[in-house]
Amino acid sequence: MAVSAQQVKELRAKTGAPMMDCKRALDEAGGEMEKALVLLRERGIARAGKKQERSAMEGVIGSYIHSNSKLGVLVEVACETDFVARTDGFTTLVKELAMQIAAAKPRVVRREELPEELVAREKAILAAQAQAEGKPQQIVDKIVSGRLERFFSEVCLLDQTYMRDSDKKVHELIDETIAKLGEKIEVRRFAFMQVGGGQDE
Repeated sequence: MAVSAQQVKELRAKTGAPMMDCKRALDEAGGEMEKALVLLRERGIARAGKKQERSAMEGVIGSYIHSNSKLGVLVEVACETDFVARTDGFTTLVKELAMQIAAAKPRVVRREELPEELVAREKAILAAQAQAEGKPQQIVDKIVSGRLERFFSEVCLLDQTYMRDSDKKVHELIDETIAKLGEKIEVRRFAFMQVGGGQDE
């Protein structure tokens, strides 16, 4: 049975779980909402969304230095307590995020941090491309929206595909860790440095 977007939205509203986790649970449950709810609860994912409402005042600064010592990353990841900041699960996540930044070179943590003028310019470019391809005007907006999501998945850390799992986004990796550790986790900022390439933040 094909799972509809409406079912995915409904499950997300009930659980606060990431969209892809909701879709997977519904697929596994054959579209049955109650079964999907149980699956998410068993995995601890259903609670992740609610944790994000809390404040995160603790955390660590993680780092990654490439083997040639010419590329490095610093990333600040926050959580609620010092206890969780010291756990293997949290430190592993921070290391993975630092390596993700080094490998995929995002510009910002989240899409909301992108300058409005940059997003507007990107939209205009994508619209011009769609029109140049001869796409009907009535579907240009839809094409632009889809391609803009692709743009976000390249430049925004949380929207990027996780380097170790092409079926998972970085924000889903974080949500899974939130569910396991029971605390809000938030990527605050990062700095990317490369010899001869300046510094990015």
